Amino acid sequence: MEFFFATLFSLFSIVDPPGAIPVYVALTGDRPRAERNRIALMTSFYFLLILICFFLAGNYILGFFGLTIHALRIAGGITLLISGFGLMSGSFAKRRGYDKDVEKHAQDHSDLAFSPLAMPLLSGPGSISYLITQYNQHTAWAERGMILGAIIGMGVMVWGCLRIAPFLFKMFGPGGLNAIARIMGFIVIAIGVQFIVDGLVHLVQEMAKTL
Repeated sequence: MEFFFATLFSLFSIVDPPGAIPVYVALTGDRPRAERNRIALMTSFYFLLILICFFLAGNYILGFFGLTIHALRIAGGITLLISGFGLMSGSFAKRRGYDKDVEKHAQDHSDLAFSPLAMPLLSGPGSISYLITQYNQHTAWAERGMILGAIIGMGVMVWGCLRIAPFLFKMFGPGGLNAIARIMGFIVIAIGVQFIVDGLVHLVQEMAKTL
């Protein structure tokens, strides 16, 4: 259970559902409550689908492009560093690829669940690289089952945060949500540094064996 909760907490820090609340409220504020609830449910469904697909198919993707897990660790670590600094600087949405053009496109669309909410706001390179790395590090299917359980748990948490997003936005306000994002950003930076260190250490070890 410790492994399950550690994975769930790491995912929560990387995904940061509270950081998506201001964007969600801005995009759905003028819609009926029933439609907002549907968007929250579909967003969490697409979020789950994206992460589970990348978690299970990650090895095939690496093999197709001829990438090693060490390269992914380093690249994923750099991505997490960028995401973490974005959270700490208060530019969560911009760092996730959400800008004025995306906002205009989203307002012109009736279905916001897949884009921009599920991707790129909630599921992005950081969470995807983290899950592919976890899949390679934990080869026992019992552990992989726990990771899948953590992904599902994260999907439920995303749904819960979006479902009560207007209430959370009123309770915490922009300042409170930014404070949460800064805390999550610090943790994400630490995870990113660990990824880079692990990738470099294993890369050096493999190079030393060939000498």
